[in-house]
Amino acid sequence: MERVVIVGAGTFGASLAWWLAGRGDEVVLVDQFEPGDRRATSGGETRLIRSAHGADPDYAGMARRARTLWKQLEGESGVELLQETGVSWFAHGEDGWEAESERTLKALDIPTERWSVEEASRRFTSFDGSDLAWVLHEPEAGVLRAQKSIRTLVAQAQARGAQLVQGRAIPEGEYAVVNGAALEGDRVVWSCGPWLRQLFPALVQLKVTLQELFFYDGGAGWRNAPAWVDYDRATYGTPDIDEGGVKIAWDHEGPPIEPDADLPPATEETETLARGYMAARFPGLAQAPLVGSRTCRYELTVDSHFIVAPHPEHPSVWLVGGGSGHGFKHGPALAERIAGAWSGKAELPAHFALGERAKGTSFRSAGSNF
Repeated sequence: MERVVIVGAGTFGASLAWWLAGRGDEVVLVDQFEPGDRRATSGGETRLIRSAHGADPDYAGMARRARTLWKQLEGESGVELLQETGVSWFAHGEDGWEAESERTLKALDIPTERWSVEEASRRFTSFDGSDLAWVLHEPEAGVLRAQKSIRTLVAQAQARGAQLVQGRAIPEGEYAVVNGAALEGDRVVWSCGPWLRQLFPALVQLKVTLQELFFYDGGAGWRNAPAWVDYDRATYGTPDIDEGGVKIAWDHEGPPIEPDADLPPATEETETLARGYMAARFPGLAQAPLVGSRTCRYELTVDSHFIVAPHPEHPSVWLVGGGSGHGFKHGPALAERIAGAWSGKAELPAHFALGERAKGTSFRSAGSNF
């Protein structure tokens, strides 16, 4: 049994607390906010859970494993977190991200369906696919209730024996100093999202951006539609989950924002872009009433790979982050992998390491311009 201090109760930190407490470790989970706070990159209403990651089998397999673990958490807690709406990927050509994803998912025996544009049009209340070649559909993918998922992870970690401490932490050698007290452990994990760059500027390269989300009243027909991603046009969305409205996310990277800055309101300019996309893809939504809007943060690595690595000067200190706009769903499976690496069961991928990275293909959308 180890004593592990985890700073940051987002998807990576809360998942790790849940996993480690479940295997009998003494866990102290620290966060400056309440779990699920909107200011953190794991806050907000919903996130997609999907296995398609282009030609990369590692992330695809991890996402599939995460789906199993999210369902395990649902069974343990009695809280419904995952809605299997399916996720449809709009392919603009015969080859590209969707074709690579299809080949990878089939090799891993992850369920996929290939829809014609005509078939896809029958799955949405209104749909114009005249610019598309086909649609890749993941029938067992869907939407996670993000805030509820974080709060459930933390609650179940506590039920397994973890301690939750609220306060802002700063690193001091091998310790985490919280509210003036130095917390020590066999391991200290810093999984604090965009704040990771502030705390370890010499080690972590992250770009923190402001992203905008819009929610529309699409009517009853949008309560049973698939979630979807238009990778090449850097836009994605969800059906109406829990009567919150149809979500449209303009996924081009937004302007930089500091982690401690207040989140500003969404802009009319970006809403105009979102409505322009809807007019082209979902004409019936083009004039739908706006239910609400949100802004949030991304914490982006240059290659979209996560950061999971020991501090070069303090081997018991670990840095975990760089979710890059696609990390939420992976939380429980990444926690399992980290715990396995610590136990010597398997090594973590080399691309999780610290150090210089070259720009790579985004695992989120083609809107990356790091």
